Amino acid sequence: MSGESRRRAEVIVVGAGSAGSVVARRLADAGRDVLVVEAGPHRDEPAVDDPSRMHELWDSPLDWAFRTVPQDGAQDRRLHLPRGRVVGGSHALNAMIWVRGNPSDYDHWASLGNKGWSWRDVRPVFARIDGLGAEAPGTLDVLTGYEPDPVQRSIVAAAREAGLLFNPDYNGVRQDGVSFMQFTIRDKRRLTTARAYLTPVLGRGVTIVPNASVRRLLMEGRRCVGVEWERGGVAERAHADEVVVCAGAIGSPVLLMRSGIGDADALGDTVAHVPGVGRNLQDHWLVPVIASIGRTPAFSPGLPFTQSHLFWRSRPDLPVPDLQPIHFGVPLYESWMDGPPDGVSLMAGLVRPASRGEIRLAADPWDAPLIDPRVLSDDADLEALAAAVRLCQEIVDAPELRGAWGARELYPGPLAETTDGLHSYIRRSVVTYHHQAGTCAMGVDDHAVVDPELRVHGVEGLRVADASVMPAVPTGNTNAPAIMIAEKAADLLTPSSSPHPPPFNGRAPLDAPGTASAGSA
Repeated sequence: MSGESRRRAEVIVVGAGSAGSVVARRLADAGRDVLVVEAGPHRDEPAVDDPSRMHELWDSPLDWAFRTVPQDGAQDRRLHLPRGRVVGGSHALNAMIWVRGNPSDYDHWASLGNKGWSWRDVRPVFARIDGLGAEAPGTLDVLTGYEPDPVQRSIVAAAREAGLLFNPDYNGVRQDGVSFMQFTIRDKRRLTTARAYLTPVLGRGVTIVPNASVRRLLMEGRRCVGVEWERGGVAERAHADEVVVCAGAIGSPVLLMRSGIGDADALGDTVAHVPGVGRNLQDHWLVPVIASIGRTPAFSPGLPFTQSHLFWRSRPDLPVPDLQPIHFGVPLYESWMDGPPDGVSLMAGLVRPASRGEIRLAADPWDAPLIDPRVLSDDADLEALAAAVRLCQEIVDAPELRGAWGARELYPGPLAETTDGLHSYIRRSVVTYHHQAGTCAMGVDDHAVVDPELRVHGVEGLRVADASVMPAVPTGNTNAPAIMIAEKAADLLTPSSSPHPPPFNGRAPLDAPGTASAGSA
């Protein structure tokens, strides 16, 4: 590398994804000078805008395309963990499903010593974001009340025939039941926090540096004073009063460890011994139940191929749902499967896993990290997913899908005729729900990485605000909770400002002023 440009900002935000875009926006609202450093590009992408093209983005240049280490619990497979490498982050390639989570999730966080994070505390923050149940609109549109595809209506009807109650609003007073999803979609286009939050303030308090791979945090003793990144083979850096890392549950712990913050026994020389960095890795898991259907379904433009899901309990004694099957109107075959082009996939989903994993640096810390979620290492997860698969099989076999669509189960089919066969099928076909969390866990014990104000233990001037700080992964999709965490982080960084800035509901284009060109950061 040669050459170097320098800059100073009040706050540097690492990552322009779901969380980073929100932190930057709220700090700009409070009059702060913010620099956002993002590894991916800042441009329009048709496949990002179209809600039905999300699968095209996996293993594309906009995907970090992480792989796990071989998983003992998944027949030694290396599982693909898609993560967004673009302005918009993983919100640019997820299914746009808006789930606040179960109130007990946040009460559990608070019970661990995280004051200010109970459901009572975070519920008004969610209302500020999405406007659901609030008098004022939120900053982020959440689409409800749309007309689902006919095949999705039949899946919901079949679930009711299988004994589930219909729940018109899983983000309302109760979570249990089968529902049509709520989406972050505006005018039939994906709506990321980058578009809703960040774009309106680019050039008005916020500058973004795209295509910049952050290498390390700049430290003076135990104080973080800035960030160093590489762009086009050139080292660049900027200094700030405070740095907020929003690089996600994989990127954030990796950046901390590369900067000497982590377990001293594993890293050797460290700036701060914080042994919890990279540990407590959690994820949600899916297993496909696929049926062929006798006619080609019609799909609505501006909606993804999944439009319904359900929350259910694998055992009746559980206090909250632990399962969340999601339903696709297309067959999602694994590489070893085959079948006709017309079909449905009921993805049996586990959202309260017992298994825990970790992320470590490779021998060369600049290589891809070693990601080991230890999928299905706890037998309780295998049993819960088995219950989810059996439920999805019942729905596929219900009169509505058999009669109206000629549904016929293909997978697991005969592979799951015995308990051992079902368990083997689960291990062969389990995939991520893209909900990695917990690797910079918030708390007050020796295993925590950040305190309840999201400050990294033992380090000054540094906070983490993304899904990595979740002590336990929420019951449902993690995008909404990650955005809530970012809103809370901004409140903590601007305690004297109003915690309820007026929402911006304009429709600025994605390519707006405030993007730093090469060498100008």
